[in-house]
Amino acid sequence: MKLHLTGSGNLNLFTAYGDDYVAVNGRRFGKSVIVMPDRIVEDWGAGGFDALSAEHMAALAGLDREIVLLGTGNVLRFPRPELMGPLAQAGLGVEVMDRKAACRTYNILASEGRRVAAALLFD
Repeated sequence: MKLHLTGSGNLNLFTAYGDDYVAVNGRRFGKSVIVMPDRIVEDWGAGGFDALSAEHMAALAGLDREIVLLGTGNVLRFPRPELMGPLAQAGLGVEVMDRKAACRTYNILASEGRRVAAALLFD
């Protein structure tokens, strides 16, 4: 699906997505990535959902964001509660959703000027 936005300025916004990729400002990604309005972290190190660890969540907690959207792949899955500890301790708002929903929600929040991160997993 292609997403068309106007007036995005210099923000990183999702411009398309499919079952095996997302595109940010036209650039395609097919492996786990963290997207923020001002930067993209390609070396997050998280593999698929089953490989998600406390270290990956601690990396998210250190991003200085107010909201983290965790896109768990093509389907919604909730991480084990013990993995969410670093995010809760950092006082972050966390929303878990499928990857496509995370892209759509991220675009809205980023366009509103929110300090948001979309952490997207690929299986």
